[in-house]
Amino acid sequence: MKNKFGFILVKPQLGENIGACARSMKNFGFSKLYIVDPKINFPNNKAKATSVGAYDIINKAKVFKKVDKAVNPFNIVISLSARRRDINKKHISIKEFRTIIKKKNIKVGLMFGPEASGLSNQDVSFANYILQIPTSSKFKSLNLSHSLTIICYEIFKVFNEKKIQKKNSNLKISSKSKISSIVLHLSNLLEKKDFFKPKEKRHSMILNINNLIYRLQPNDKELRILASIISTLNKKKRQTIIDK
Repeated sequence: MKNKFGFILVKPQLGENIGACARSMKNFGFSKLYIVDPKINFPNNKAKATSVGAYDIINKAKVFKKVDKAVNPFNIVISLSARRRDINKKHISIKEFRTIIKKKNIKVGLMFGPEASGLSNQDVSFANYILQIPTSSKFKSLNLSHSLTIICYEIFKVFNEKKIQKKNSNLKISSKSKISSIVLHLSNLLEKKDFFKPKEKRHSMILNINNLIYRLQPNDKELRILASIISTLNKKKRQTIIDK
């Protein structure tokens, strides 16, 4: 996945931003950085300092004089823009972006403009698509490294979704019988404490407790913690409420 994507910074003005971009790339497992006509000497100490250890990305970054050379390795280039362009170029949403990057056997370049002005229409002409990150209409402009970080995250999320789902699936939800046992024990305790007042609302209050606990979808460990809390509040020795 990481070799499929490259990040193109066009005319970056601050070494600090280049370093911050390199750091974010490394956070999400990317390594290919392309820099076009930097407005500062590169590489420099400020870029390395803000990369916080992503020196390999800084040192291996490829520098080009013009955009047309930087985009050559890619099948698809997506330009990032804070504003909508009145040019004959398809503007895509984040949802469409996720679909495009899933295509197999393609290399994708993500192109970002200079901090002060963004990409020129000339720069954008080399892209296949224009992507605008959704922001407040009152303040649309994002910092260069912030924009890149958001895109890195979106890509990472797409290609690691199954891993995340698998990890979450390992958290097995407790059986209904175990949850029912806890709910019954809690209801009995509250009954003893004369919690259900007025009496005519007892049924609806128990229903609310049921809805609350079942909606949480607790696992066995969480139920044991809840059982311990209930037992402690009852001022009795902890007792086994849930069958192992």
